[in-house]
Parts: sequence; structure tokens; C-alpha cells
Amino acid sequence: MPDKNLVTWACLISGYTQNEMPYDACAMFGRMVSSGFIPNHYAIGSALRACQSLGVDGLRYGMQIHGFISKTPHTFDVIVCNVLISMYGSCMGSAGANYASRVFDGIDNKNCISWNSIISVYSQRGDTCSAFVLFSSMQKEGLRFSFRPTEYTLGSLIAAAAASSCVDSGRSLLEQMLAKIVKSGFLGDLYVGSALVSGFAKFGSVDTANKIFQHMGARNAVSMNGLIVGLVKLKRGEEAVEVFMKMRNLVRTNSDSFVTLLSAFAEFSYLEDGKRKGKEVHVYLIRTGIIDSKITIGNSLINMYAKCGAIEDACSVFKLMSCKDSVSWSSMISGFDQNDRFEDALFSFRAMKKAGLIPSTFTLISALSSCGSLGSIWMGEQIHCEGIKLGLDLDVSVSNSLLSIYSDTRYVAECRKVFSYMPEYDQVSWNTIVGAFGDSESSIIDAVVYFKKMMQVGWILNSITFINILSAATSLSHFEFARQVHALVLKYHLMDDSAIQNALLSCYGKVGLMNDCESIFSRMSERRDEVSWNSMISGYIHNELLSKAMEIVWLMLHNGQRLDRFTFATVLIRKNLTGGIPSALTKLSSLVELWLDENSMPGSIPNFFGCPNLKKLHLEDNQLAGELPSSLADLPNLNELYVENNMLFGRVPPRLLDHDLILKHLLLLGSTGI
Repeated sequence: MPDKNLVTWACLISGYTQNEMPYDACAMFGRMVSSGFIPNHYAIGSALRACQSLGVDGLRYGMQIHGFISKTPHTFDVIVCNVLISMYGSCMGSAGANYASRVFDGIDNKNCISWNSIISVYSQRGDTCSAFVLFSSMQKEGLRFSFRPTEYTLGSLIAAAAASSCVDSGRSLLEQMLAKIVKSGFLGDLYVGSALVSGFAKFGSVDTANKIFQHMGARNAVSMNGLIVGLVKLKRGEEAVEVFMKMRNLVRTNSDSFVTLLSAFAEFSYLEDGKRKGKEVHVYLIRTGIIDSKITIGNSLINMYAKCGAIEDACSVFKLMSCKDSVSWSSMISGFDQNDRFEDALFSFRAMKKAGLIPSTFTLISALSSCGSLGSIWMGEQIHCEGIKLGLDLDVSVSNSLLSIYSDTRYVAECRKVFSYMPEYDQVSWNTIVGAFGDSESSIIDAVVYFKKMMQVGWILNSITFINILSAATSLSHFEFARQVHALVLKYHLMDDSAIQNALLSCYGKVGLMNDCESIFSRMSERRDEVSWNSMISGYIHNELLSKAMEIVWLMLHNGQRLDRFTFATVLIRKNLTGGIPSALTKLSSLVELWLDENSMPGSIPNFFGCPNLKKLHLEDNQLAGELPSSLADLPNLNELYVENNMLFGRVPPRLLDHDLILKHLLLLGSTGI
């Protein structure tokens, strides 16, 4: 065009922006200025929106445009300023809030869009408090200038509430917002409803999210995906898939819909079912070509297969991907680690580096986890150095992984060093350092010291904290400290946790408080496991209460529990035992002596094939019936067998008579007395 005017330039810039050609839009804006034209607010707004769509890459162009605007009358134009606020929020992330605030403060006549834009910036930043403070100011201004919150205001506030790091306060804010939204009539709005569904689902209030979802007049992929994500988070994979199947013909699904769907299969009650359903979707994605639409689909398939235990299928997907990003590699490394393929995880980590891709925090954590499982300090230190180069070593999750490696391999001094260099801690950090000291005989006192520090700085104690400190208390054999910890367990309402109860049983047994052990054990009821039973036996033996230990052994065997392997003589004379001889007792390879006389036990004498070390077997004065098993002669170490005063019949097996042992019996028929 030989004669270009202001409108021509503005339309061309707008056209590039609307057709997702942001670089061309920015270049055209530069040519317009170079040609001597002063852009109007329409051209400036289009150019700034182009910068906004470029994200971080658009910041330089956006700041140049801002610099140009400051020399023109548009510097205080409310429309231009509104777009500037959004541009800084999109291009600078959390750091853009300060720049956006300066622009916002410079607007004399703020309108509803100005408020929406600045609230949105703080919402994206995750600054819940500032977003709601601004909303409060907006409401006060609204009374003066007669503007009210729109669906975009409410959507940003919902996102801000959902960004809260505290579940309870975030959920409370959402509930307050829901009441306001119902009152204002916005609940049926697609944008507001979708934000509410995602927010409540994120905090685990899936039932509320589902009610809102059902109430919405129109639904889209965003609202459906939000509900599915919430269900997946609560490990309700089957329900998540059901939602997708019901809605797939009612909403226009997108690639994100399939990403969320694939995540659901790994949360099925039976992973084999999840894998089977996941494969069906995989076939559909291949058939429709959706698998090639976005790299996130391939990455999600890798994650799904890895979490379902089908790591070879994950490898196949990875190999067939024409384009792989850092997430693809991280997913494979994590998958190998989850499936105990630790060497493959570390090999993939090295291959990722050779491919020129930069590991993320998630990648480092998975690689460090594999190092810990292999006990490879050398490789762990290499990955640590890699993290330092990338500036990721200060991330609390990476530091926690390092702590875990050094703790698992008993490098307590390195644990202490890593912990001291950490700029911040979380609950995992404290639990790991307390556990590391508690497992080291030379540092047990430090476990107590750090446990007390953890409480002093205000961290909430959880079951892992108590298990770790009770382990240290057991080693210290300090009953007063054990009782103090027990009191804290009660205070935190964690006494029903079976792992903590087992830790208390072990601790009290070691310090001689068997009455406390018996009290805890009696209340455990259905929560008793092998650790509980064996802790009681060990406690009785440690405190030389052998008779009580043997009573527990008998009760344990009749309950079908498995004994840990240790050599013992079972002495249960005159204990009024009921039932026959349990089969579990005949499988104890460490059993040396068995005294069950004077108990009036019924049943037959079983084979003792599983007791090769058995030397003495006393079964006299019971009500045992049947024949005397000849298989007892196969026990290589048996030298005493007492079976008199029972209801046995038949002859003594010749092999037993030939066996070198003391045999006392009295059979009813054909007896050969000795």
C-alpha cells in the first residue's frame, strides 16, 4: 500500500496478534514507529497482547513499548494501562507484580477491568492475601463509581483462594466465595463454575465440586478436567474415568482432557485393571492421531504405564516419541526408580544430560532416590554437584533427597552438613534428620536435640516424627522421655496409628514398662500385625518373663501370625491351652524345644518337617489321639519324645524305636512299652 495511515497499521498489528503471529505483530509495531506514526491505543493494546502471548520471551518487547508509551499522551490511558498490567503479569510471573502495581497505581480513573487485571496478576502469583485485599478495595471503590465484580473478578479470586498453601484457609475462602457467587447469580457461569470446580477439587472437596459441576448450565473441558483432577488426587480413579465417559459426548474434549484421563488409570483400586483400560485409551489415541498432537500426551502415557508397573510399555512409548522434552526424560527416570530399575534410572539421567536437556528438580529427586536405593554415595555426590551448578541444590525437595541418601547409608556427618546449609526446611527435612541421628548409636542424643528444636520452631509433628524419635528413645532406654513422647502422641491424636503403637511397644519393652506394653497391645485389637506380636515377645524375653512370652507365642500361632526367626524353646506347661497343635508351630525352623505337657489338648500329632533343629518334644498328659507319626524319626536332632498319657493307639513305628532318642509313651493298642 503506497498510502498507509494510522488505522492501516493498527489493523495489521491486530491481525497478526489475533492470528497468533506475535513476533510479526511486534516487528510491525516497530516499523510503524520507525515510519513516524504515533500509535493509537488500539495499536498499542494489540502489540502488548502479542508480547503477553510470548510469555517471558515477550518481556523485552513489552518493556520497550512501555518505554515508548511513557513519552506519549497514552501513558495514563486506562485501556493501555490495563493491557500493560496483564502483560507484566504474563511475561514476568511472580516478579511482574511490582511492575504491574506501579502501572495500576498510576491510573487516575480505574475501571472494573483495571481491578480485574491487577487481582489476576496477584492471583497468578499465588499471593492470596494481596488478591483479597485488592478485592476489598475494589468493593469500596465500586460503591463510589458504581461498578461491580464481574465473572473475571470472581474467577481470579477463586484461583487466588485455590493457590493458598493452607488447605483449611483456602477451602474456607472458597466457601465464602461460593456463598457470594450464589447470591450474585454467577454460579451458572461457565468461567466461574469451572474455577470453583477446580478449586474445591484441588482441596479434596470433590463432593462439593461435583454438585457445582452438576448445577452448571454449560460445561466444558476445563470444568470436566478440574473434577477429574480432584478425583485422581483422592485416588478415586474409577470415578474419574466414569466422569470422562459420561461427559465425552457432551463437551469438546482437548489434549488436556486425555492427559487428566490417563492420570486416573494409575489410581485404580486394581492397577492391572487400570493398565488394561489405559491401553485401550492408548490404542484410541494412536487411531485418532491425538497421540501426536502434543508431547504431553506421550509424557502422560509414560507416567501411566510406569505407575501401573508396566515399565516396558513406558519404554516403548518413550522410544516411539519423535520429540522428547525434559519432562519425557524425567518421567522415564522416575518410572525406572518407581519400578526398582535403579541402574536404568541413572543411565537415563546421564543420557538426558548428553542429549543437552537440563534436569528439573523432579529429575534430580528421582535420580537421587535411585542413588539412595543402590547405596551409591559417589553417584549421589555427582548429582548433588549437578544440582549446585543448576542452582537447584537450594530447593528443599532436592536437599531432602540428599538427606535421605546420607541417612540411608549412615553418613551422619554429611547429613548434618547438608541440613546446616539448607536455606529453609519442611516437615520432611526435620523428620529425616531426626531419623538419621536416631539410627546412629553415636548421635542418638542429637536426635532428641533436633526433635526439641523442631517443636520449638513450630513444626507440627506427624507419625513419622514420632516413629523416628521413639526409635531413638528405645536406644536410649530412657523411660521418662518415652512417656513424654507418648503424651505428645496423645496430644496429636495419633494413638490409633498402628506404626506408632508398635514403636511404643518396642520402646516400653526395652525400658522395662511391660504393663504399658500390655495396655497398648490390648487396645490394638484388629490393628495388631507381625511387628506388634513380635515386639511383645521380644519385650517379655528382654525382661526375663519367658512364661508370658510363650503364652504370646501360642496365641500368635493360633491367630495365624508369622514369628520372626530366632532360636527359642517353647515352654507352655499347664497353660490350659485350647485347640490342637497349630500347623504354624511345625514350621519354625529355629524351634529347639517344645514343651506342651499337661494341657488337655485334642487332635492328632502333626508332622514336624519344618523343625529340623527340634531336640526335645514333650506332649505328655494331653488328649491327643491317632497314631504316632513315623515321620518324627526323620528329625535329625530329636533326642527326647514324651507322649504318654494321651489317647494314642497303634504301634510305635519301628523307625522311632531304632532312633537314638529317649522315648516315653503309653499306646492303647499293641503298645510296646518302654
